Amino acid sequence: MKQQEIHNFLERFFLANDCEITENKPGYLTIQLTVDMDKELMNRPFYWHYLEKTGGTPNPAKLTLITNPTVAPSDIKGELIHFGSPRLHQLFASAKNLAGYIRLYEDNGGKPEQQSALKPWLGLNIKVSYQCDRKRDIFRSLGLQLINGQIIDSFHSVIEKRRMTAKIPDYTFTLSPLIMPKSGIMRIQNTIKQSLLEEDHNWAIAARDRWKNDLELLEHFYEEVEETETLETERLALKEQYEPKINISIINGGLFYLSSEAI
Repeated sequence: MKQQEIHNFLERFFLANDCEITENKPGYLTIQLTVDMDKELMNRPFYWHYLEKTGGTPNPAKLTLITNPTVAPSDIKGELIHFGSPRLHQLFASAKNLAGYIRLYEDNGGKPEQQSALKPWLGLNIKVSYQCDRKRDIFRSLGLQLINGQIIDSFHSVIEKRRMTAKIPDYTFTLSPLIMPKSGIMRIQNTIKQSLLEEDHNWAIAARDRWKNDLELLEHFYEEVEETETLETERLALKEQYEPKINISIINGGLFYLSSEAI
C-alpha cells in the first residue's frame, strides 16, 4: 500500500466519520476528531468517564498524521503513519467495525412518467492474505447480482462512478432478489477460492524449501542429543513460521441497488 493511497484512505475515513480535516497538505493531515471518534481512537476512557460524571465541556483531540515525511514540512509534529504501523491497523479495524455493512440506492434521475427498476447487487470488499515466513495482502472488490448471479470484479470502482443515496429515490422501485445475501457471500467466496486454485503457487513451494533447510539445520544441531521437548517446540515454531497458508477475510460489504445502465 503506497503512501499516497494511505493519505487518500485517511481523508476518506475521517470525512466519512464527520471529522473536520483542518489541514490537508502534501505529506500530512490534521484532523479535529469528533467526540465519538476520540472515544473510538484515543483510548481516554477515564477522561470521558470524568466528563460524563461532572457534566464538563468535551474537548476532543486533534490528530496530525504524517503520511510522507519527505514532503511534509520538517517542523510538523505528528504521528508517522505507514503500512504496518499500529495506528493504521487501528484505523483499518475501526473502519471495519464502523462500516461493516451498508445499503445504498442509485439515484439515476428517474421520471414520474417512467419509473425505473433498480437491481440488487451484493458487494464485498475482501482481503486475501498469502502467509508464510513472508506476507502479502491483496484487496479485491467483487459484486454479485442477486437476480441472475453475475459476478464482476472491481465492483467498488463501479459504485464510485454512480450517484448513490441512502434512501430509495423517487420514481424508482427495487427488484426482489432471487439469491439471498447469505448464499451470495458463499458464491463470492467460492469464486475467490477457484481463482486461487488457478494461480501460480511457486511462493508456497519456495517457502517449504526454506522450511526444509531450516529444519535440517535444527535437527543437525540436536543430532547428538536425545529427542527433547525443546526440539519439538522449535519444530512447531518453524512450522508456524514457514507453513504456507492463504486467509480470506471480508472487510466490509453491502447491498447496492443499481440501474441496468450501471453495469
